Amino acid sequence: MQTKEFTVRVSDSVGEVDALLQRPSDARWMLVLAHGAGAGMRHPFMEDLARALADAGVASLRYQFPYIQQGRPSPNPPAVLMATVRAALALAADMAPDVRLFAGGKSLGGRMTSQTMAERPGPGSAEAVSRVCGLVFFGFPLHAPGKPSATRAAHLEQVRLPMLFFQGTRDTLADLSLVRPLCAKLGPRATLHVVDTADHSFHVLKRSGTTDADVLRDLAATTASWADGLPV
Repeated sequence: MQTKEFTVRVSDSVGEVDALLQRPSDARWMLVLAHGAGAGMRHPFMEDLARALADAGVASLRYQFPYIQQGRPSPNPPAVLMATVRAALALAADMAPDVRLFAGGKSLGGRMTSQTMAERPGPGSAEAVSRVCGLVFFGFPLHAPGKPSATRAAHLEQVRLPMLFFQGTRDTLADLSLVRPLCAKLGPRATLHVVDTADHSFHVLKRSGTTDADVLRDLAATTASWADGLPV
């Protein structure tokens, strides 16, 4: 497997962020993968997910958001986060012209990716954005804990791509009673994969009969099979 580190230049004002490519020799897809709000691309969940994806034939390009790169606790404004998504997509498109591209991420990273895809791309990123074949959300953060609402997902109606949602039944940031009708409203663009007893971090209860490692393998295998089933 090829593993290589990169830097991604977001803009003159923001500067550069780190990125990490993991590409198996049999890669059919590349997932441009953004991290969640509380931890960067080297968080154990991100590391383990990237390995599981590689085992399933999916390459990944992980990258930092600027606030993590700079050691700050709070996320950057959405415009900066989305500029970072566009920069990462451009890098992925340049270095992997031979495979199909997907994009998404864990929690905040997935939502910032979908907001990026809902907007009209800038002149420097239009080609890379046009190569994205679908979006993958590892725990879409639909609302704040204890405050059920679907307003954060309003922009998804503007995304004209297939979307794969992984959601746990114990996810306090995504009440399934709201996620299910959301996916139904999005119609054939949306595929919902529910992980029994999983929380927002995809930790499962012992009574589920599975382990966290089993869940990661399931996430990766489902991503690969979903991608393989999309029209070329």
